[in-house]
Amino acid sequence: MTDTIDRLAGLQAQTPTFATRHEREKVAVATQACEDLLLGNTLDSALTQAERLVLAAEQARVSGVAALEAEYRARAATLGDGITAELRTVLDQSGARTGNARMDAMLHFVRTLALHPAESDQKALLAIPAAGLSLDDTVLLAQLIGFVAYQARLLVGVKAMADMGGKADAPAAEPVAAAPFVHPANLPAPGEPLRRNGFTSETLDWKSWLPVLDPETATPEQQKVLEVSHPKAKTMDFYLLLGRQPEVLLERSQAFNAIMYAPGGLSRAEREVAATAVSRSNGCVYCASVHAQRFEQLAKRNDVMAQMFDDPDTAGTNERERAIIQSSLALTRTPGSFGAQHVQPLRDAGLSDLEILDMLHSAALFGWANRLMLNLGVEIWPERA
Repeated sequence: MTDTIDRLAGLQAQTPTFATRHEREKVAVATQACEDLLLGNTLDSALTQAERLVLAAEQARVSGVAALEAEYRARAATLGDGITAELRTVLDQSGARTGNARMDAMLHFVRTLALHPAESDQKALLAIPAAGLSLDDTVLLAQLIGFVAYQARLLVGVKAMADMGGKADAPAAEPVAAAPFVHPANLPAPGEPLRRNGFTSETLDWKSWLPVLDPETATPEQQKVLEVSHPKAKTMDFYLLLGRQPEVLLERSQAFNAIMYAPGGLSRAEREVAATAVSRSNGCVYCASVHAQRFEQLAKRNDVMAQMFDDPDTAGTNERERAIIQSSLALTRTPGSFGAQHVQPLRDAGLSDLEILDMLHSAALFGWANRLMLNLGVEIWPERA
């Protein structure tokens, strides 16, 4: 099987970074499966493969990830007559508008979400079906944008690891013994709601801006995917909306589970640190609430979450946390300039190469998750539920 990340990152079989990456084979396989589905020719969709490839190339361009832009431009070029005059305009003129309301609404969505997902809004989303895209294909577009955000960041992260020089066989540094944890007196006790600067650790709801599936009338395929996606999927707007594209939801769930729950490597709590750092930077209140709460459940403390809610750029209670947070922020904000200089502090802080890869996976994944949560609906706080 051809693996796009391996190929574009220049990974050769038996090299240390290749070996490290394929210790997480389930992630590699799920990532490629998502790409093959979203950018291949098997989906039954009015959003054509040519359109999807051109939009992916445009998102990679705006994100500053030239290798991925070139990859999708080259694939689009092989489609011949499938590249219409409007699509050619997008490929030939950076930042161009086409004059076609449907394509221009999608381009606006892609360009806004590439680097600043919180700057989009309900109006930008609703402009897409209003311009002629079906509800199902609007969900497909959102999943495509989320995936390309993830893939671009994973690519530059893996390439940075390779450039730094892998140490796949080196044991992780022995952790330095920490002083006994003393809960800061100015913070709520673990288990109590942490609210700071518009962010929270309490449980929020989420409301879709688009009509969701009725689980009673969903197709058998949709029903099956909902049943395996989440125990409460049939009562949650998020899954009932993404269930409009059941194949994509299933593949995304495979990637999510492989990244967040794989045994060994980076601790579950530290994966939640990376997820929350990305969500805080992107302004995704819902994702930040979920993963701050999960960190607190795992680590039995909330001090680093309070620090991130206040100012992620200065957050971290120890060298490892600071390195994880800073690398996550750089990957989120400026993927085009992410490099070995952003990965080396992780190794200096004692992370093994597998732990570094787990951190990059988690940070990249929440580039996808945040874009879905921020741009398909809105969080609902308890007092407004």
